[in-house]
Amino acid sequence: MFNKKNTGYPEVFGKTNRIVEGTKITGDIVTETDFRIDGELTGNFVSTGRLVLGPSGIIIGDVVCNNADIEGKLKGKVKVNELLNVKAKASIEGEVTVGKLAVEPGADFSASCIMSDSSSKLMLSDGKETKQKGK
Repeated sequence: MFNKKNTGYPEVFGKTNRIVEGTKITGDIVTETDFRIDGELTGNFVSTGRLVLGPSGIIIGDVVCNNADIEGKLKGKVKVNELLNVKAKASIEGEVTVGKLAVEPGADFSASCIMSDSSSKLMLSDGKETKQKGK
C-alpha cells in the first residue's frame, strides 16, 4: 500500500534489549542492537551497538561491543571499539582493549588496558587525521 522499501536492515535499530535485575542468564548473547544488563550474565556478550551495565549488573565473560557504559561488575576480556565509559561505582577486572577510555573517580579498574589503533590517530589543525609516528 505504501510501497515500503526493503533496506535489508531489521526494524530493531533504535531499540534496546534488557535483562532486568533478578534475572540470571548462562550462555552467550549476540545482538545487533543496544543492550542494557541489570541482571547477571555468565557468558560472552557480542554487540555492534552499545552495552550499558547497570549498577546491579554483573558480567562474567568476554565482551565485544562498539560503546559501553559500565556501572556494575565485569570480569573478563573486554574489547570496546570506540568509547568505554567506566562509572564511579563500576568494577572491572581483566584485559581491556579500547578506542577511548573514560574512568570516573571511585571506579575499581583492575585491568590491563590497551588503546587500539584508532586511538593512535591524531587530528591535524586542518581537520585531517594522521597516524602517530612509531605506531
